[in-house]
Amino acid sequence: MELTVVGCSGSFPSTDSPCSCYLVEADGFRLVIDLGNGALGALQRYCGLYEVDAILLSHLHADHCVDMCAYYVARNYRVGGCPDPLAVYGPHGTPERLARAYDMDEHPGMKEVFDFRTLRDGSFTVGPFTVTSIRVAHPVEAYAFRVEHGGSAFVYTGDTGPCEQLDALATGADLLLSEAAFTEARRTSRTCTSLAARPASSAHGPASAAWCSPTSPRGPTPSTTAGTRRRCTPGTWHWPGRATSTRCDGYLVFSASISSASSSRPGVFRLNLVITKRKTA
Repeated sequence: MELTVVGCSGSFPSTDSPCSCYLVEADGFRLVIDLGNGALGALQRYCGLYEVDAILLSHLHADHCVDMCAYYVARNYRVGGCPDPLAVYGPHGTPERLARAYDMDEHPGMKEVFDFRTLRDGSFTVGPFTVTSIRVAHPVEAYAFRVEHGGSAFVYTGDTGPCEQLDALATGADLLLSEAAFTEARRTSRTCTSLAARPASSAHGPASAAWCSPTSPRGPTPSTTAGTRRRCTPGTWHWPGRATSTRCDGYLVFSASISSASSSRPGVFRLNLVITKRKTA
């Protein structure tokens, strides 16, 4: 199982990164998680427009889903005809919300291009993956995902505050891709600032990283993780050392143990990191 960070900017794209979008691959199957502002263009660095096999949408805020409108155009008006409907898993009302975003009638809306499936708490199969979705704490209906394959588990929190169900979902995961917005003092504080101070043994079982540090609107607090510190951008992940901490646009990346260098494919790394996301104010 390989994870590519396609975009990692929070709320709006940066000059270096689109908003949230992650590509998970195994056995030739390509699963896209979220497709935020500007993500469709960047996604094509890693796979073709028509090589995506399924999409998970954590929630319906624009920075996680709005490029579905552009993807509708790419598929619907493809030279040679529209491909078969693509499976899209999203919260209740996803087809109607995307139709309104594109300013089209809700019926049929985009249903001839996408095979919409409504998310609920529970597990289901997507290609070679077992996906568990669970409702998390956000002002709108939002889900976190646990993606499992071949004995490895990857958990994506999406946008959420601390909640017990997220602790359970992340237990034993090999990688946690986590929201980390603002500081404990802000009302909008979310996941990382509360979970970060907990050792992995209490919050996430035998996950590969033991700690991550909270962030603030001005940037990261000093890391307690030993090792190098440098800047990188989505698509350029290189990990020659053991324990590292690095700033990457809207993310801080921490690893407690990196046993080997990442894949030779740019932007792809093995599931032995913890990544925390810092949303913009």
